Amino acid sequence: MKLWNRRILEPSPGSLRQTGVKTLLVAIALIGTTVSLRTQTTPAPALGIRVSIGRLRSDKGQVVCALFSSAAAFPKNPDKAVATTKSNISHGQAVCEFSGVDPGRYAISVFHDENSNGKLDRNFMGIPREGVGASNNAAGHFGPPRFNDAAFQYPGGELDLPITVAYL
Repeated sequence: MKLWNRRILEPSPGSLRQTGVKTLLVAIALIGTTVSLRTQTTPAPALGIRVSIGRLRSDKGQVVCALFSSAAAFPKNPDKAVATTKSNISHGQAVCEFSGVDPGRYAISVFHDENSNGKLDRNFMGIPREGVGASNNAAGHFGPPRFNDAAFQYPGGELDLPITVAYL
């Protein structure tokens, strides 16, 4: 009877090794399952138009971006834009993203809303007091740039556009 009790209470060294190996294998399997679950639930980056805005003279305020599909309101009336978005500024740069955009011909206008009032401030002659920019870095002559000068073809997928802000 002592031998039988001894075997139950004191497993052999070989069985301890087997139990340790089994425990290690189960732990590795659990870690692998956790890692694979994390990679499966991570959402894919949104596809669309990503606008990198540079040469902002300060980090004050925000950048307002508008995406237009026609010349009708470009760039003066962002209320008629296909989409608008705002972005914070860091180290003189900002990024605006437009997701879910259908392929087509578009133009983008941006302005540095330094006082965060949501509108482009102008002087008594109508000249912008805040920085402005457009896709293709199109510039106007005695007025805003033309839609055709700022227009670009968006084929779908992911598109990166740089825009440099100018202070007039």
